[in-house]
Amino acid sequence: MQRGTSWVWIVFLALGFFWGSSYLWIKIGLESLPPLTLISLRLALGAAFLATVVAIAKQELPKTRRMYGHLLVMAVVNIVIPFMLIGYGEQSIDSALASILNATVPLTVIVLAPLFLPDERVTLAKAAGLAVGFAGVIILLAPDLLHLSDASLEGELMLLGSSVSYGVGGVYSRRNVHGLRPMVPALFQVGFAACIMVPLALIVDRPWETVHPEPSAIVAVLWLGLLGSGLAYLCFFTILQRWGATRTSTVAYLLPVVGIVAGALVLNDPVTIERVVGTLLVIAGIALVSSWAAIRRLLRRGDATAA
Repeated sequence: MQRGTSWVWIVFLALGFFWGSSYLWIKIGLESLPPLTLISLRLALGAAFLATVVAIAKQELPKTRRMYGHLLVMAVVNIVIPFMLIGYGEQSIDSALASILNATVPLTVIVLAPLFLPDERVTLAKAAGLAVGFAGVIILLAPDLLHLSDASLEGELMLLGSSVSYGVGGVYSRRNVHGLRPMVPALFQVGFAACIMVPLALIVDRPWETVHPEPSAIVAVLWLGLLGSGLAYLCFFTILQRWGATRTSTVAYLLPVVGIVAGALVLNDPVTIERVVGTLLVIAGIALVSSWAAIRRLLRRGDATAA
């Protein structure tokens, strides 16, 4: 298949929808499920789905203990920590704002990558993107910065913390996880995270005594596990193999858009001028960071063709 075929774009849009709408379903699930239980059920379903796909595809598993150790670290940094921060954070903020704040992951990578990856440099475009995106975050947080005792500020900071954790995970993965078919790291990250979260939920939540899920929460778990985790990973790695990491990362543009629309339509989340302006600035910052190098390559290629 060619990189520009329409079916890849359909998969790309589906990934943006699955991940962008996950914040809505997390909010719905939290109405009758505690965060740890919701996360555990989601991960258990996602791991079962991915294990089935890997088994059917007969993909080769890692052969060294060191690689399994790296995948365990990835499970903690890239799933356990951010999922917990998102779950507890969404108890005090709405799903639309959560999707916007969590879309700042590429901005955190700008700061972290040069510290650990020699081939990553802070360019003028990246610095400008970071400044623009940071301005967007400040606008989003401004209403609650005036009320430091407001619980929503704590939730907003948790969502920003999850973005930092995702950024750390991305840099760690690029530095240490190599030579594996894409679905294999996904399986072990989700699987290890489920092995951590399920016992933790059983100890802390005691779900057999305290949990009485509503039908909507059951639908949320199924959506998050099968679509938001399992199928979304399949979409992500399908795009990654055909487009590469930089172009695939532009899915971050879709998350706040989907999150805002879904939250407004289903849960009546407010669409304020601060959110619109802040979201546009965050997207603009990500665009500067992710797309400038690609734009320059296209311009050079065009010049060479003309010559």
